[in-house]
Amino acid sequence: MNQHQAAVAAPPASGVRGVKSAARTVEVLELLAARGNEPVTVRELCDALEAPRSSTYALLRTLTDLGWVRSDSTRSLYSIGIRALLAGTTYLDTDPLLRVVQPHVEQVSRQLDETVHYGRLDHTDMVYLATHQSSSYARAQNRVGRRLPAYSTSLGKAVLAQFSDEELEKHLPPILAALTPTTITSRTALRKDLDATRKRGYSIDDEENTPGLRCFGIPLPIRDDVVDALSCSVPIERLTPAYEKEIVAALRSTADITLQIVRGLGGLLG
Repeated sequence: MNQHQAAVAAPPASGVRGVKSAARTVEVLELLAARGNEPVTVRELCDALEAPRSSTYALLRTLTDLGWVRSDSTRSLYSIGIRALLAGTTYLDTDPLLRVVQPHVEQVSRQLDETVHYGRLDHTDMVYLATHQSSSYARAQNRVGRRLPAYSTSLGKAVLAQFSDEELEKHLPPILAALTPTTITSRTALRKDLDATRKRGYSIDDEENTPGLRCFGIPLPIRDDVVDALSCSVPIERLTPAYEKEIVAALRSTADITLQIVRGLGGLLG
């Protein structure tokens, strides 16, 4: 049983059971979104969802007709549809924090000429809501809406370091899979890393997502439950201890300015 199926099987704290068909629809859309530009066959979907072919195919047909999924001319390959894009851009367009943070992400990125990100925790992943790239190097995967495991990113570790051990477990997958040879895959090692993050005041992703890049993260404690963070990605060959201090200071200054603006706006968070 996968995580979505487990969530449906167990009633939430409110005592209201989840709607299985709705959960299955979300599973399909999230799986297709995670595949990016790689279409998936019905069989692959059935295997991933542990679902019957007949019901999966019927769901795909419905989602295709409604524009949430697209298929090839033979209806044998499926990928995410345009309506999913429209829903995602609406979230970005209406998020009040993003409107405040994004100009400062761009400003500090230009100041350092490094790639700077703003992200938010979603269950076990960090979702990238804003990115401004360095003019010195470009990465195709630096896109808004990208999801990466929180445990392997400086954005995620900046947020996870704010949690107790009990809260931390809620935001970790059952297995900490390796994305690179240096990804932390032990819960014990991750807790030590988060302890170091708390003492330092910032997190470090040491080539844990992309070989050759080291990333530094700062939490944005805008809400009582800290789920937002800023990070900066830097090619290792450009790093020195002095430059690391400059980067962290710039991120902290950006976070402080952002927090002052949000608090000044008062009802921004509703």
